[in-house]
Amino acid sequence: MSLLERITVDPEVVQGRPFVRGTRMRVSDVLSLLAAGAPEAEILEDSPYLTREDIAACLQYAAAQADHAIVIAS
Repeated sequence: MSLLERITVDPEVVQGRPFVRGTRMRVSDVLSLLAAGAPEAEILEDSPYLTREDIAACLQYAAAQADHAIVIAS
């Protein structure tokens, strides 16, 4: 399974925001924890339903989303 297959979107779950498959943990929640300085080990301890691969998938998803070209009309 590729890392990105761990991320899913379902309009019936967490208001359609991307989340880790098999959980209700939004990608944005994982990213916010990392951005606030939470160590990976602490996130895994506090959220035992997550794996290291899930956290890596969230980061990979964010990187893919940030890599879109932006066209500015002039």
